[in-house]
Amino acid sequence: MTRFNKTYCSPAQLVQVLKSRGLEISDEDRAERYLNNIGYYRLSAYMYPFLKEPKTDHRFKDNVSFDRVLRLYRFDKKLRMLLFNEIEKIEIAFRQTVANVTAQMSGNIFWMTDVSSYSNSSKAAKSITLITNEYNKSREDFIEHFKKTYTDPFPPAWITAEILPLGNMTWLYSNLADQRIRKAIAKTFHLQAPVLDSWMTVITLTRNSCCHHARMWNKINPIIPNDMKNMARPWISSTTNKRRIYYNICIIKYFLDIISPNNDFKDKLTGIFNLFPEIDLRAMGFNTNWDQEPLWK
Repeated sequence: MTRFNKTYCSPAQLVQVLKSRGLEISDEDRAERYLNNIGYYRLSAYMYPFLKEPKTDHRFKDNVSFDRVLRLYRFDKKLRMLLFNEIEKIEIAFRQTVANVTAQMSGNIFWMTDVSSYSNSSKAAKSITLITNEYNKSREDFIEHFKKTYTDPFPPAWITAEILPLGNMTWLYSNLADQRIRKAIAKTFHLQAPVLDSWMTVITLTRNSCCHHARMWNKINPIIPNDMKNMARPWISSTTNKRRIYYNICIIKYFLDIISPNNDFKDKLTGIFNLFPEIDLRAMGFNTNWDQEPLWK
């Protein structure tokens, strides 16, 4: 390891650096504006595929323009916005399913803040602390109404669920003590409980990446999602790299087909691909005939 010893470069200086490395820039003022507004560091991730080997030399392949880099950036932005919009539907459905099914089966409408609901008391304590913090800082009208109207320390589960981040809902589900309830929730989505756990973790990580405007198109999952044999609903049949974004997209499509059977996710996705035909879908994990898979028909 060594100390970071690079010096600051202005957008104007960076334009000259990029040109010296072989990137074609026809309008330097325009490129400077983009570097100023987006940032070199963010854009450099979209330059990487256009570098010659060895990439550590930072030399661009022949005939690579700044506009090609921008098109990849714009493609990624459109993909990210689409995924975030679709994940919202999954998030709402999942948290209400967890809240309502658990309340119904346990007979405890305040189960979220009851330590006995969970298998791991240490994790439960952390979860309840987080719920407490979210509840105390919330300025939502329905929370203010509850505080003014009722003496209970917390609202029932279906209200509390509305102020919790998706990651925390996934964590609550994974820590439920009653396995019957975990299985019943998973069955709602035609999955086994460990698979629902895993897939919702993938959904959460993808959502968080979208929220932070992180790169999507060639994203590599930090975890390998679980899968399930003998799927009850249409799924993919060909061998797929489960750490690539295509697998995440398949998981999103799977949930959408249950939550919103007439969804137009495929049309929106292919619409983006048609706008950017130069994008290498294989880098995202897509197979050649991906749209002929049972999941996508």
